[in-house]
Amino acid sequence: MKNESPKTRPRPPRPRAVQSHEVRIIGGQYKRSKLPVADKPGLRPTPDRVRETLFNWLGQDLSGWRCLDAFAGTGVLGFEAASRGAAQVLLVEQDAALVAQLKRVQTQLKADGVQVVRGDAVAALRHAPAGSLELIFMDPPFDSDVFEVAVQAAAPALAAAGFLYLEAPKRWSESQLQVLGLQLHRYLKAGMVHAHLLKRIEPVAEPAR
Repeated sequence: MKNESPKTRPRPPRPRAVQSHEVRIIGGQYKRSKLPVADKPGLRPTPDRVRETLFNWLGQDLSGWRCLDAFAGTGVLGFEAASRGAAQVLLVEQDAALVAQLKRVQTQLKADGVQVVRGDAVAALRHAPAGSLELIFMDPPFDSDVFEVAVQAAAPALAAAGFLYLEAPKRWSESQLQVLGLQLHRYLKAGMVHAHLLKRIEPVAEPAR
């Protein structure tokens, strides 16, 4: 039997290297701080252009706001809120490696108002006291089936003048939102991203008799 030469012997396939990159905070006291972005399925940080527009909608000063970043991922939305003065920011993430990364970033930034919790985002929203949050960020993996149940869980937690930011693979209709007691305040489409800024529907006051 003829032996294969080193040149003709097939090489074992190389394992694919884990790629990572960074995203920057674009405003506030942590401006230009870099956050690592791991190469994980479904992890898709909100683009700079969308974040810039979102915080223009919200106003740059979030002093005193209580926020929850569900499906936190890189945490860039929550850290952007903290950078702009939010008093409390809860980052909720299921993936253990991402949770560890978020905690490292929180320590590096000395972001005392930020709390990182490993857990289910929908459960965290359901446990949030009614009317307790001025701002909720919601950016689940686009291939997940949690959108409707997550929005439904988030709506009661919003303060009367609070905002729910929803990033989704399609635009939500007014009828879909109304069923959940929400209305569209601002909307942007950027590539595959449909960015919605939602508010609670205020009950119509009955006329005095």
